[in-house]
Amino acid sequence: MIRLSSIKLISSFGSATMIFVVLLSGTVLAQGPAQTIQIAKVDVQTLAAGYRASKVTGSTVVNDANESIGKIDDILVSPDGKAPFAVLSVGGFLGMGSHLVVVPYGSLKLADNQVVLPGGTKDALSALPEFKYATK
Repeated sequence: MIRLSSIKLISSFGSATMIFVVLLSGTVLAQGPAQTIQIAKVDVQTLAAGYRASKVTGSTVVNDANESIGKIDDILVSPDGKAPFAVLSVGGFLGMGSHLVVVPYGSLKLADNQVVLPGGTKDALSALPEFKYATK
């Protein structure tokens, strides 16, 4: 003779099993379609001769007349990931009283272990709006 408490136990066990199976299958279904990543070929030998951001950061920036006009404080990538920018520390003396400005990284020329900003001057850079890093 089957007791009512045994039926409740079997029913509870069956319900728990069904919930477990539904949760597992829901996880698999929630993954959606497979993602694809576009891969581009890169000439690694040419790229290896490039400049590391860690080596460029801290470099003195000069103008066409070989005058020091600032220092690279950082390299930033735009939120859309399409354009890099150089954060330059300009003005001041021995790091005191300087402020940060941003220029497109493409405006800098890297040659002979020098960073050149063609047409750049201390006054022109100092006139740019001051840059401040986000606090988030």
